[in-house]
Amino acid sequence: MTRTAEKVNSLVREDAEMVDALETIRETADENGGEIQWGDVSDDLSTGQWGRLIEKGVLVDGDEGFEIADREAFDEALDGDTDSMVPEVDIDDEATKWSQWDKLAGVGALMLMVGYWFDSVRNTVGGTIDIVLAPLDAALPFYAVILSVSLLTGLYSTLLQANLMNPEIIGKYQERMQAMQEKQKDVQERLQEAKERDAPEAEIERLENEQEQVREEQMEAMAENLGMFKEQFRPMVWIMLLTIPLFLWMYWKILGNHGSALGEAELQMVMPIAGHVHLDSGLLGPMWGWIVWYFLCSMGFTQLLRKALNVDMSPSSS
Repeated sequence: MTRTAEKVNSLVREDAEMVDALETIRETADENGGEIQWGDVSDDLSTGQWGRLIEKGVLVDGDEGFEIADREAFDEALDGDTDSMVPEVDIDDEATKWSQWDKLAGVGALMLMVGYWFDSVRNTVGGTIDIVLAPLDAALPFYAVILSVSLLTGLYSTLLQANLMNPEIIGKYQERMQAMQEKQKDVQERLQEAKERDAPEAEIERLENEQEQVREEQMEAMAENLGMFKEQFRPMVWIMLLTIPLFLWMYWKILGNHGSALGEAELQMVMPIAGHVHLDSGLLGPMWGWIVWYFLCSMGFTQLLRKALNVDMSPSSS
């Protein structure tokens, strides 16, 4: 519906007299049961206007003549119900705001990240987490411990995303972005078409101004779309707050500069495709084997858990 309305508005912008022609088309379609033939409107439309309606796809082939491609969109555009081709998306700004707890989680995650560079932080966090995970580490080989940790992180990541991120809001933002892109494409096509048929300088200048206006609207929309990124990143701060300590603990265990150091046998495993690897050695460039193993397990478990819990994070504007 949006595309047909856009075409009608485009024709009106190009030629103000097209409004009367479109009114004639609508009245004739009502009188003839939806069908329009050139002979029915030849007294009121020029051949150029008739040709533009067919060329733009506003009129399409019917049983015996032509018919309006999308009558609902045609009426909305002609009656002035669609002033802009960019739909108004009913987005509640309050719904995308972070709570005080969200902000505290973000600060906490940032503070924990310094543990990757400072031994004192890593040792403190690692030693604390080890109190909880030591029994698991004692019962399983370390690669199985990593697998268990990835299952845990996959579970709470899925639950946090399902409860803290609203796909409908993200879908509305994306709908607006897509409409802006379609509007820009339409203006570019009309400008290119005008240049190819050597249109008057005034028409080309008007289209160039319209193109510049669309660009400005896009810039404004990009600033407003900050809410979409806030909505997407909100569950991530909580996931990071819970995952970084587990990562620091695994890192702490791998480094082996403490009383709970891993033995040589625990640092080896047979990984699919890669074969026999050392968890404390580089596997994919600078990425150590244990990190690669964790991400493989985490991605697999996350997909399985989303299916099992029927969690769909695809953006939707419905």
